[in-house]
Amino acid sequence: MYMPPPAGAESEIGGPDGFSYGAVLLMTDAAPSAQVEEALAAMRFSGWIAPAEGGVTVIVGDPGDGVVAAGHRGIVETSRDLAAATGARALAARVRRDRQLGLVAFSGADEVARYDSDPSREPDADREVISEPVGAEQAPAIAKLFGREEAAERLEEILDDELDPDSTFESERLRDVLRVLGLPEWVVGAAHLPKVVPTGPSVASLVRLRAGRRGALAAVTAWPIRRLRARWNPAPILAEPPRGSSGDEWMFL
Repeated sequence: MYMPPPAGAESEIGGPDGFSYGAVLLMTDAAPSAQVEEALAAMRFSGWIAPAEGGVTVIVGDPGDGVVAAGHRGIVETSRDLAAATGARALAARVRRDRQLGLVAFSGADEVARYDSDPSREPDADREVISEPVGAEQAPAIAKLFGREEAAERLEEILDDELDPDSTFESERLRDVLRVLGLPEWVVGAAHLPKVVPTGPSVASLVRLRAGRRGALAAVTAWPIRRLRARWNPAPILAEPPRGSSGDEWMFL
């Protein structure tokens, strides 16, 4: 179940801001398997590994919209390298302040599709970057990857919808995406970790990694790494986002 953001938080553009989080949904039958945890440890990943649910392992980044692993990896780059290391199918989902949804699908070492609901929301985006969904036409490839070919048309509708920022959050779009793909919907509450996530796994069942290590000592040794990573932004969902008008042409008429 999606939990709305705290009351009173205001967006820079209008309407309430929401949560930021990111997760990898990895298609595997065992989690946390030694292979998955070993690959994440090698990346010095920080976050949580959930038990497998319906053949899907969910890995939540900390912080999900930031740098979560070595090499300036965000959740998308972590998903890419994890899919390559395990040979599994994976979907990276990143939500920024509930105003931007990024999805990138992988099959092993191959990227299958890439989607951004609003490229203008990237921290370094300039005024000419468009604020419209990009990549919705790749919905059939995503649906096929997860064995939901019959849902391709519905998925494209969901991805192509321009949401009203005053009334709708990107977590609601993500929830609908996960539903049509048959993936765990509790991911939309991932920002609540390490507190209990509604409909999600118990906190006690999660494996907590800090810079690739478990245990109380890791919480101490990983603190300087966390502070350093907080200074960086991961790569944008789209390296070269489409651009449009800056809106100032009227000045030259």
